[in-house]
Amino acid sequence: MRTKSDVKRQAILDIAAQVFQEHGFERTSMSEISARVGGSKATLYSYFPSKEELFFEALHRSTEVEFEATHRALAESAVAAGTAGTDKFDATHKALSLSDDLGAVLREFGERFIALLYSEKLLAARRLIICESERSQLGRICYMRGPQRSQAQVAEFLSSAMQQGKLRQADPKIAALHLRGLLESELLDRFLFQIDITVSKAEIKRVVANAVDAFMAAYGPLPGHS
Repeated sequence: MRTKSDVKRQAILDIAAQVFQEHGFERTSMSEISARVGGSKATLYSYFPSKEELFFEALHRSTEVEFEATHRALAESAVAAGTAGTDKFDATHKALSLSDDLGAVLREFGERFIALLYSEKLLAARRLIICESERSQLGRICYMRGPQRSQAQVAEFLSSAMQQGKLRQADPKIAALHLRGLLESELLDRFLFQIDITVSKAEIKRVVANAVDAFMAAYGPLPGHS
């Protein structure tokens, strides 16, 4: 059962999301949000210490389900030596065995990941965040709680695969960055310059397959070490 505090917080997020959608980040003020919510700015700031925090929480609430689903394929495959029983992975998850197709796991993750990044909702949010990053802490907050969080989960999965000999030994954090870069490599310039940014399911499958092939060519087991 939700407490009054939880209900109030959700009401603030509902209204804030609407105001941000109407006016954008820069033209939205905490004063307007508090006026629509009803109550003082002090009350609003007691829930969210800054406009940047409030924007991120409104975005996070609308994308968290998709984020979790995107990374679930990795989480359910990542239990291996050194990962079972950690906070992120428990023994009920299926271990990634040497007979599993790592490429298939990465393709499933990549297709979900690109579909999320290039969804209408996140495309608009990413453009706004990039524009505002020079003027505020919005970029730093969203990076630390979005891309950086994703990279940590992907790196842990890749580390598990390296321990099992399914990938060559390397820095898993760097490998995670390379994987992300490859996944976006055919789409990023179009996003940055806002040219034909509608991405079909067929195109997602193609670009992800190309990216995973390139990643496995770079990070696959060395001859004699598979």
